Amino acid sequence: MSYRLAIFDFDGTLADSFPFFLSVFNTIADRHGFRRIDIANAAHLRHYGTRQMMDYVGMPAWKLPAVSKTFMAMMKENAASIALFEGIADALRFLHAQGVRIAVVSSNSEHNVRTVLGPELAALVLQFDCGMSVFGKASRIRAVLKRCGLAPREAIYIGDQGTDADASRKAGVDFGAVHWGFATIEALRRHACAHEFLTPAELRRIAG
Repeated sequence: MSYRLAIFDFDGTLADSFPFFLSVFNTIADRHGFRRIDIANAAHLRHYGTRQMMDYVGMPAWKLPAVSKTFMAMMKENAASIALFEGIADALRFLHAQGVRIAVVSSNSEHNVRTVLGPELAALVLQFDCGMSVFGKASRIRAVLKRCGLAPREAIYIGDQGTDADASRKAGVDFGAVHWGFATIEALRRHACAHEFLTPAELRRIAG
């Protein structure tokens, strides 16, 4: 494989933010009026898609923007405690050194993404397109391609959820599924991944 542009999802792909997500989930559920979850037995939720998860907790789609806003605000207050997955920093540095352009398309806020990346790694990112709905990434991927002057075949979107795979397909770019994110790799395989990455170190393959 060889791509000129690597577009990354953030939560669950670059940042190990799932433990934080679980720690605040029930607080957000109480605030916005949907069902709590049993945090101690939350592993089975990794098999659920985003819409399945929303159905499971009884959260209607119209609440999603407000829920996302609350999550981002809570993450902003705790961003210093959220780490990148081990090996992500080295992989980003390697791709940049090989001339692969790097972008981030995330439903999280640009402030949170930049804070967790830190100044050095954030400086390696050519494009940030953040703060959209989890179901609105396809148009943002296309916008990044247009700004970079690249064709879809020259880019790959790397993510950890079925919504990332769906957005990739709609935007016409290959999807790379990570094994370390929120969704299980078995769940992601149902979305026809072009590539799989077992560890962050394997992201180096993007450069060919």
